[in-house]
Amino acid sequence: MKIKLSLPKTIDWMLYLVPILLVAAGLAVIYSLTYYNGKISLFYNQLLSLCLGLGLMIFFTLWDYRNLKGLSFWLYLLGVISLVVVLFFGKKVFGATRWIDLGFTQIQPSEIMKVFLVIFSASYMSERIGNIKFRHIIFLGIMTLIPVILVLKQPDLGTVSVLLVGVIIVVLASKLSKAQIFALVGILLLTLPIVWFSLKDYQKTRVFTFLNPEADSYGSGYNVYQSTITIGSGGLLGRGLGHGPQSQLNFLPVAHTDFIFAGVAEASGFVGSMILILLYFVLIIRIVGVAKISKDNFGTLLAIGFAGILMFQMTVNIAMNLGLAPVTGIPLPFVSHGGTALIINFMTLGILQSIYLRHKKITF
Repeated sequence: MKIKLSLPKTIDWMLYLVPILLVAAGLAVIYSLTYYNGKISLFYNQLLSLCLGLGLMIFFTLWDYRNLKGLSFWLYLLGVISLVVVLFFGKKVFGATRWIDLGFTQIQPSEIMKVFLVIFSASYMSERIGNIKFRHIIFLGIMTLIPVILVLKQPDLGTVSVLLVGVIIVVLASKLSKAQIFALVGILLLTLPIVWFSLKDYQKTRVFTFLNPEADSYGSGYNVYQSTITIGSGGLLGRGLGHGPQSQLNFLPVAHTDFIFAGVAEASGFVGSMILILLYFVLIIRIVGVAKISKDNFGTLLAIGFAGILMFQMTVNIAMNLGLAPVTGIPLPFVSHGGTALIINFMTLGILQSIYLRHKKITF
């Protein structure tokens, strides 16, 4: 006998609550960092993006996620076209061309492509589970290479790594044979030298700085050096919002984006930082739970892919702030300033909620 459930009881409220707490932490830190230096507009832009993101989240919660399967190729194509457009008409900031200026706002197509590529990969692989051939993996690899090359031209190595991780996780979750897994790992290892020699000089410098940060503490290693000082200055309980000398006196670079974890640590200390990390793990566990209960392969691969890129971005950003990974410009999901990223992240939450919602019988 099937039990009918009301919509409120069917929704996984933790998928809503945890991201809201993460965003609240990010907004508080962004406000404290921008209030006194004339950049308060960044806070209001993030707040506006939150409202738009919440609207998209509600829409995709109610919309059947299975419709995305039929749209996956067109979403992929839209993402590739937007990446081409940004190369010709994009706005250049800090030497990188990543944004399209619409006048009233800016969008970052590479952030959108992260999700569209996972959707396309999940759709493609879900139709072939149980009969996956090497040619299927090669085809998906070629389709992945197109946006990867376009993003490399911006250049944005951090986003490239997220794109690759998302596809790899979807492929590995597609029940490959042991031979296929070993072959895939071998191909990835063989491409490492190619990736290294394709890096620009400043990107190689970041790797060298990571390996020996003290060699140039006031040059290429300055950002990480100041980040670790900022994290340490927070102590056990933190200095409080707006009272951290490192962030308030602008010693900490790009504190509202790449190094916002250091800003959080300075304000809330070790305790606050651990709570933030714990919230991420709770969210990732809930997303993996969605993958487990999905009624179809497409939903399972979607959830696994989203969990993978969330875990990867969170881990790399925090490690980067601690000096445990090279600086790549990967933002901290839901916390770092970035309108497109925030909107897209909430859209993925809506898709995940749609998967969760439809594994049960619902009555309105």
